[in-house]
Amino acid sequence: MPDRPEIVCICGSARFTDEMRQANRELTLAGVIVLAPAELDGPVGVEQEARLGALHLHKIDLADRVLVVNPGGYVGDSVRREIEHARSTGTPVTFTHPT
Repeated sequence: MPDRPEIVCICGSARFTDEMRQANRELTLAGVIVLAPAELDGPVGVEQEARLGALHLHKIDLADRVLVVNPGGYVGDSVRREIEHARSTGTPVTFTHPT
């Protein structure tokens, strides 16, 4: 049976939606399975936000690696928590830009 493709979970601030889409496209074309944040077209309630945050942590748990999309080195509080979660489970974390 062939090896399965690498699974990468993209993390990043909602302000970097275009950059995360680009990373998703590049990784997918390279044969990587990509798990990415939900793309929403409007505000969500506090309960939905908490549920989406927990869901993204589960995506990180499924991943072989986390890619943080961080133009200019920016990492917000939510992404910082996601990085800490990944590292606490031994999931490698890489960045698109130096931090």
